[in-house]
Amino acid sequence: MTFSTDFIWGAASSAYQIEGAAYADGKGLSVWDMMCRKQGAIYQAQNGEIACDHYHAFKQDVVLMKEIGIRAYRFSLSWPRIIPGGTGEVNPQGIAFYNALINELLENDIIPYITLFHWDYPYDLYRRGSWLNHDSPKWFAEYTKIVVNNFSDRVENWITLNEPQCFIGLGHQTGIHAPGDKLDLAEVLIAGHHALVAHGRSVQVIREYAKRKPSIGYAPVGIIKMPTTDAMEDVERARHATFSVNDSSCWNNTWWMDSVLLGRYPEDGLRLYGDAVPHFSTDEMETISTPIDFLGSNIYNGAYVTADQDGNCKEAQLYNGFAGTAMDWPVTPEALYWGPKFLYERYKKPIFITENGMANTDWPSVDGKVHDPQRIDFLHRYLVQLKRICDEGIPVKGYFQWSLTDNFEWSFGYNKRFGLIYIDYRDQRRILKESAYWYQQIIISNGGCL
Repeated sequence: MTFSTDFIWGAASSAYQIEGAAYADGKGLSVWDMMCRKQGAIYQAQNGEIACDHYHAFKQDVVLMKEIGIRAYRFSLSWPRIIPGGTGEVNPQGIAFYNALINELLENDIIPYITLFHWDYPYDLYRRGSWLNHDSPKWFAEYTKIVVNNFSDRVENWITLNEPQCFIGLGHQTGIHAPGDKLDLAEVLIAGHHALVAHGRSVQVIREYAKRKPSIGYAPVGIIKMPTTDAMEDVERARHATFSVNDSSCWNNTWWMDSVLLGRYPEDGLRLYGDAVPHFSTDEMETISTPIDFLGSNIYNGAYVTADQDGNCKEAQLYNGFAGTAMDWPVTPEALYWGPKFLYERYKKPIFITENGMANTDWPSVDGKVHDPQRIDFLHRYLVQLKRICDEGIPVKGYFQWSLTDNFEWSFGYNKRFGLIYIDYRDQRRILKESAYWYQQIIISNGGCL
């Protein structure tokens, strides 16, 4: 069993979760800097001010990437590190940091995949209305142009937004994530609409100004429903559930994907959201659906669905003691089969798994090594399912393990460890976990050792 010869094996991270240097070298504040000051918002009042200190330790981290054999590194840029106020004056020290990181990656034959926005929205722009402001797509386009002008002579691979279901839904509706707002549905959908327009404007800017031919994608959460059997009626039920809007939250696929890839909001979402749906123009929807090259999907688990006694779809109850991660997420490897299958069949775009991994309870053992057999087993099971769908001809182009290192896991602080690399936050010591060496063999064999 092997993947395609050009399959991309990578790892991923995000700026606020690893960089630290929150106030260094002219960086502006982000909404996550603000969120971490809110009483009770973050586990044990922890914050990302130092995190993994990747800002200062990036060369060491690239050395470890090369040792693992990672072919591509997906990382995000800190918008307020590049433009401290969100718009206006550019911070040359921020540009210099990312130039140095990109150059270090390329010198080590690691392909950079840049995510433009992974949740650390500039605080100064939050004070001007954030995504609620009608000018927010323009702000994001200006930021994109600065990034492209500075880095596209070496970078070809771009991702606009990471997980709008989270930074809009968890950030503006439930308040669990930054900026911690709890808005009415109508305001939430306005913020989401502006974020989607910003995505489209960003794609247009990349196409216009990139110095090398770009490959552009988008990385929403993949919320996957799976059949309990391979019977046709069960598969159709799971497919329909995957692409349904069932409640007034942001936790669905189609509001965030149909708009980008099909040029329309889903009919069931329009009906359910009703009067809360913002007014939008044909031009705005055309901008949102500006063509992209690939669909990224962040898939960690899925939910099995079945029929109730009336034949209606319902979530299947898992058995007591079902396998779960340290995040209390179920271990459902088939999500990496059904997810890419359903997404490609609907949207006809090549797929990247832009995040997949597990939080584990990792620590150095008495031998000084970090043994994480649960993560190895998790990844093995998931990658077998990913290979299964590749064998069926679905164009899955790459896989990014979340995450490269342990990091600041948002509201959970440092209490959850997702990394292939263990971080001792007392002294920033790095230790390759056993799973990192296992992943190294997966890469060397191109999945042949699964």
